Amino acid sequence: MSVIDLRSDTVTQPTAGMRDAMASAPSGDDVYGEDPSVNHLEAELAKRLGFAAALFVPTGTMSNLLALMAHCERGEEYIVGQQAHTYKYEGGGAAVLGSIQPQPLEVQADGSLDLAQVAEAIKPDDFHFARTRLLTLENTMQGKVLPMSYLAAARVFTREHGLALHLDGARLYNAAVKLGVDAREIAQHFDSVSVCLSKGLGAPVGSVLCGSSALIAKARRLRKMVGGGMRQAGSLAAAGLYALDHQVARLAEDHANAQWLGDELRKAGYSVEPVQTNMVYVQIGEQAQALKAFAEARGIKLSAAARLRMVAHLDVSRAQIEQVLATFVEFSRK
Repeated sequence: MSVIDLRSDTVTQPTAGMRDAMASAPSGDDVYGEDPSVNHLEAELAKRLGFAAALFVPTGTMSNLLALMAHCERGEEYIVGQQAHTYKYEGGGAAVLGSIQPQPLEVQADGSLDLAQVAEAIKPDDFHFARTRLLTLENTMQGKVLPMSYLAAARVFTREHGLALHLDGARLYNAAVKLGVDAREIAQHFDSVSVCLSKGLGAPVGSVLCGSSALIAKARRLRKMVGGGMRQAGSLAAAGLYALDHQVARLAEDHANAQWLGDELRKAGYSVEPVQTNMVYVQIGEQAQALKAFAEARGIKLSAAARLRMVAHLDVSRAQIEQVLATFVEFSRK
């Protein structure tokens, strides 16, 4: 029985074409700046997103951490969503390693932060307070795409208040495909953007931080400090390049599969949140553990949570999504 893993889009395996690209990639010592494949990836993604420079790092967690530490000095502050990865799911790195204070705010229903609440959270210029330096947004936020009008408003807002603006773009390309725009149209509103290659894009490892030349130079030094300097990383960079060239448009298939599953689960009597991209959220309640075990016995991997998240990706076909639906229907009739 083939396993259907819906826990995350991080579980994807490299495709045959990606493996070929990795096997033939030229490499060098990236810490010396001599890996041609890494250099190509950094230059290419910076160009595509409209930035001066970029930095290839092992993980999205590191990419966001470097951005926060490059924007903020010790004792300064960033404003962030209560459910955002940079605050909740990345080990508190900004506080632990950067001595940067987070100021979390509740995320709105559409995944945004209320800019009026952000304004209230900005600290006065007074030595009693941490100095507010940065606003951090996430796109997509639990599968929700931030509207382009909101991004433009956030850009104007941060300029008016003297803040930098960072995007955790872990699923930036999902957002771009959903909106039907080039990813550059989203990125143009930010001072820095982190892009994850190992989620829906299907690369095995890696994220890229994009920003100004000065910010990336600072981030490169910080990358070495936190142990992120890689040597012959060309094969990993080649996987990212292959993903950008061949596996962006197909994200629409994941969105369609997630939409279909959400619609059919709703028809079957489940409480399902509106689906925008590749994530389906279902209210399961106290049955979470029982459902996980029931599905696992049928070759389906789920996370056990009252608000269950299922993530469509390139290793899950429509036929497999139909198997998932059948399993949920069977479980509901127990």
